[in-house]
Amino acid sequence: MDFKEITSDLKFPEGPVAMDDGSVIVVEMFAQRITRVKADGSKHVLATPGGGPNGLAIGPGGALFCCNNGGAFEHRNVNGLMIPGHTPPEHKGGRIERINISTGKVEVMYDKCDGHQLLAPNDLVFDGKGGFWFTDHGVNNHERRMHGALYYAKEDGSKITRVLSELTSPNGVGLSPKGDRVYYAETMPGRLWDLPLTAPGVGQSPAGFTPANFTGNYPGLAYFDSLGVQADGGVCIATILAGGISTFWPGENGAPAKFEHTAFPDILCTNICWGGKDMKTAYITMSSTGKLAACEWRSPGLRLAYNA
Repeated sequence: MDFKEITSDLKFPEGPVAMDDGSVIVVEMFAQRITRVKADGSKHVLATPGGGPNGLAIGPGGALFCCNNGGAFEHRNVNGLMIPGHTPPEHKGGRIERINISTGKVEVMYDKCDGHQLLAPNDLVFDGKGGFWFTDHGVNNHERRMHGALYYAKEDGSKITRVLSELTSPNGVGLSPKGDRVYYAETMPGRLWDLPLTAPGVGQSPAGFTPANFTGNYPGLAYFDSLGVQADGGVCIATILAGGISTFWPGENGAPAKFEHTAFPDILCTNICWGGKDMKTAYITMSSTGKLAACEWRSPGLRLAYNA
């Protein structure tokens, strides 16, 4: 696909948020900061929360909400590429932060659930009904892995609930156009799941022992990262190793999902979002090479609950 490189020299960009003024806000995970990228490619640091800022979303009042993994990934340089490694031994856990875009002030909204420390919050999506879903990726080293989870939290900081647990590296999360199901991707298995919703923050797992409904996986070796949802219901997942965006159009009544892969020149494409008046300009973070790209997408992205 033809694309335009907007800027480069970002320190592992992720979590893009398209703003109404044409700029894009991203995290630079390995620089521990939040950066605004203007349409001309110029950059301005908005906030320095430390840790490992990972996923972003605009919340109520135009505030920026950040999934901060607390520095859950070592920074590795492999043949000139930025690659996340194991969780360093000094890692203490992650948090959900609220950031004032104008001042850069960072406020911790959540760092625990039921008394247990959040491990490595990764990605989030608001439902427009007073709350947001987020994934906790879990942590790992060369000997063991601690499972991740899917959470629902009130946007005012009053309540957090672990909805699904014992997940294997959950990463991207998004809502269907009707808001009746939440999609989440697991990185290491390379699987996409959907959980039907019966009320805000309430999921209905299928009978049996799977946590949600299996939607699809890449037809080959690949890992899944963050995701976005098109207005037509297609779920676009940034795909590692295969290098690009994998799109699944979920089938009805158990039918297999339609699949399409769009290649980009980075083995670590990590996220996608949409902007512009018609929501057809896609922004893709190409993280191992430190670039932010834009292109005309096949279908408009789903407009999110909050924008600024």
